[in-house]
Amino acid sequence: MSRVFSGIQPSGELHVGNYLGAVRNWVRLQHQFPTIVCIVDYHAITVAYEPAKLRERRRDMAISLLASGIDPDVATLFMQSSVAEHTELAWVFNAVAPLGELERQTQFKEKSQRQESVSAGLLTYPVLQAADILLYRADRVPVGEDQVQHLELSRVVARRWNNQFGAGTDYFPEPQPLLSPTPRIMGLDGQAKMSKSMNNTIGLLETREQIWDKLRPAVTDPKRVKKTDPGTPEVCNIFHLHKAFSPPATVEHVAVQCSTAGWGCIDCKKVLAENMETELVPIRRRAEELRRDPSLVDDALATGTRKCSMIARETMGHVREAMGLD
Repeated sequence: MSRVFSGIQPSGELHVGNYLGAVRNWVRLQHQFPTIVCIVDYHAITVAYEPAKLRERRRDMAISLLASGIDPDVATLFMQSSVAEHTELAWVFNAVAPLGELERQTQFKEKSQRQESVSAGLLTYPVLQAADILLYRADRVPVGEDQVQHLELSRVVARRWNNQFGAGTDYFPEPQPLLSPTPRIMGLDGQAKMSKSMNNTIGLLETREQIWDKLRPAVTDPKRVKKTDPGTPEVCNIFHLHKAFSPPATVEHVAVQCSTAGWGCIDCKKVLAENMETELVPIRRRAEELRRDPSLVDDALATGTRKCSMIARETMGHVREAMGLD
């Protein structure tokens, strides 16, 4: 049976963009395939960070994922750094990964331009990503469009290792993307993808009041200056959030009201806020339960670590033998 692997950096509590673009899809997939969800904390150390903050963000991410519906009785949730074989396999893959492919990675180019000092880890980030996936011989990876290039490198690495050490077999599968059904969620500024670094997010666990304080001034259709101006729903980020949170009948009604100037933008945002609450209140309540009883989080991560360690040891045993290292 196919196995799904998903990874997410420990950026702290999830925001709406993470949830809609990835996590809500993982919650659905865990009931269709054996699913592994990994908090990739080794990836987080490729840029400057504070150790105390990282510990806090790791915990917050685990709580957010569990509260969002990742079920430890169905899926496997664990912390990347708890399974040492991730970095061991990454070093092995460094021996077969083509340097030119790494230097051409779009995310490396973008991130390296924003930093005065570029670490080797930023360059080899996709190699560790390949190791994360292939350590569990996962053949399906839910990704957004911006991650497809990294996944292609995982296929290249699997192919090259198989050709050199597979003894005529495809021991490592070439993982295929499962593109998210939700398009990229724009931030409240309407200019860029929702991202904490851009300060344009809505936190998944924020209160009703905090969410409204962010929604109220959020950018809408830039051509709609007055309430009496008809709008174009498809260019409005608030409308796309309606499509993610509101029932289909409401989405249709919103489109009509916007395009005919039947509503002002504040009216539209109020309806969105109510529909967001319907979905987010149970998530917030679950997060509160997890914070009150830390053992629920500890047990989920410990169980996930045990399961993944068993698979990882088996994979690395085969790799070492095939490469003459055992």
